[in-house]
Amino acid sequence: MKIASVATVRLLLCPLSVEGAERVVAREAGGEDRWAEGYPGDGDVRSATGFLRGVAERGDPGVFRPYEIRVDGVTVGGIGFHGPPDATGVVTVGYGLLPAARGKGYASEALRALLEVARVAGVAGVKGDADLDNAASHRVMEAAGMPCVAVSETLRHFYRAF
Repeated sequence: MKIASVATVRLLLCPLSVEGAERVVAREAGGEDRWAEGYPGDGDVRSATGFLRGVAERGDPGVFRPYEIRVDGVTVGGIGFHGPPDATGVVTVGYGLLPAARGKGYASEALRALLEVARVAGVAGVKGDADLDNAASHRVMEAAGMPCVAVSETLRHFYRAF
């Protein structure tokens, strides 16, 4: 299934294919890959591994997959869905950027674009969470329009309904 890339003002979100996910897991760039120094990070490898497991178990998830975040054609991080919507129509998102790409608003810009993908796909809502001490991630979700809706002993939980 061919899934379109998503362009923002400064970024391109490129859907991860099975082949691309296999390269991420192996941490071995292919001929067309342009990865920034340090990519993929551990979170990117976990996301790609989960994507591959989900494809093997349930088939292609359509738009509900990981995406590479590219700046000027170079991959600097990842963002995506943890899988297809649950029984209530809600999807979970996650993201991460290389340290050199942080603090520039890229994560919030990418998350706003991903929220639009979810909205157009017809989900009921999008949720995410971050460790209590991860203030930067809290700011990302709030800036993208996902307010904090709950706090547990270890996490702040964010949600956007459609």
